Amino acid sequence: MALMARVVAGTVAAALVVAGGYAWADAHDIVPGVLTLGPEPAPAAPFPNAPAAIPGPEPQDTLSVLDATAPIPTPATVQAAVDALVADPRMGTSTGVVVADALTGQVLASASPEIPRVPASIQKLLTAAAALDALGDDRVLTTTVTQSSPGTITLVGGGDMMLAAGSGDPDAVNGHAGLDDLAAQVAKELSLAGRVSVSLTLDDSLFTGSATGGWAEDIPGLGYAAPVAALGVDTGRMAAGEYAPRHGDPAMVAAEAFVAALAAHGVSVEGAPTRGTTSPDARVLGSVDSAPMGEIVEYFLHTSDNTITEVVGRLVALEVGLPGSFEGATTAVLTEISSLGVDVSGAVMTDCSGLADGSRLTATTILEVLDLLNDPAHPQLRAAAVSLPVAGLDGTLSDRFLSTQGRGVVRAKTGSLPHVTSLAGTALTADNRQLTFVVMADQTPDGGQWGPRQAMDDFVSSLAACGCS
Repeated sequence: MALMARVVAGTVAAALVVAGGYAWADAHDIVPGVLTLGPEPAPAAPFPNAPAAIPGPEPQDTLSVLDATAPIPTPATVQAAVDALVADPRMGTSTGVVVADALTGQVLASASPEIPRVPASIQKLLTAAAALDALGDDRVLTTTVTQSSPGTITLVGGGDMMLAAGSGDPDAVNGHAGLDDLAAQVAKELSLAGRVSVSLTLDDSLFTGSATGGWAEDIPGLGYAAPVAALGVDTGRMAAGEYAPRHGDPAMVAAEAFVAALAAHGVSVEGAPTRGTTSPDARVLGSVDSAPMGEIVEYFLHTSDNTITEVVGRLVALEVGLPGSFEGATTAVLTEISSLGVDVSGAVMTDCSGLADGSRLTATTILEVLDLLNDPAHPQLRAAAVSLPVAGLDGTLSDRFLSTQGRGVVRAKTGSLPHVTSLAGTALTADNRQLTFVVMADQTPDGGQWGPRQAMDDFVSSLAACGCS
């Protein structure tokens, strides 16, 4: 018993020593515990009390809104200006004019606005409206590479004729998507499969029919347009420059540029590209997207690019189930415009850009399309209204109205063909009243565009300068 007592006593003593040592360590914050010799901590901060969500300030207009009470020009004054324009010998012998108040739609003055005339490029307004309504301003055109068998890949055109041969530029419209970027994607996929050599098929079957339609044979060589294709580099230009000659086969030229891009990424192509179609269940190796449709519309309205306008017209046709051809595109555009409430009876379109012979539209039809673009009830069309060139600033009006009242307050689409000059858009008067106008002359005298353009610019400038209520 004595021995047991000593053992127990020793164990207890040892435990006390250990406990005491732990307590000392705890008090000095050496080991975890509740004891401490440190200063008493400050009280914890109160739990934050976040305020509830409250309504923000009312949104404010960042741009001034046109004053609905601004005076409307006196019809008699505007009619006198219209009569003087029609009588101007620089305009020739066939002139149609209509001027209206943009807010109310009231026609203020006109001259034979119901007679169909050659519209030239103001016809692009119809294609723009139809595209934005049918396709939407966020639609993109996708160029794809597919693989249906190990040794063959297919370059599939989706309508983008503004591809860059090199890398794409996300801030550009022409050159937004790049073949080099597409080649990099494809090369990576092929390398994963251990393949560095393939054959290339070109699938440009998206569009059908003639690639040049009713255009004169010398149009591509003069640089006014390229044959319409499912894909192309820089709208088929052979060199830099707005009116550089165009390749006769833009799609195949794009395929050859893609071969070069693949080679730069270590993939060789056996033989020359051949035409074919992709398989519906083919594996997608890569793709690149164009700029959105709203920017494409702005591009062809600003530059009056005929090729891209025709591409967009074909896309409208495909969207509504018609062939992607000249005939399908013009039918689709007129049908779409009619569905928006524009009277197109008697309208004839032989292409979508106004470049071909045979198109006839009235000034009234063009005016109704302008009204649609500016109508708040059709916000899907707004991109076209704000994409029109500004007088003396950009696009095809950059060198016009430079020293007149119209500079900066006129937005308009231009039109030019041999013995044809047209202008259609909006003008803000000196009284801050917005007017819409259409001027069409399709029998102008010899001497080119200078004379009729000057006459039209003077007329529209007089509308802008008008404080004639």
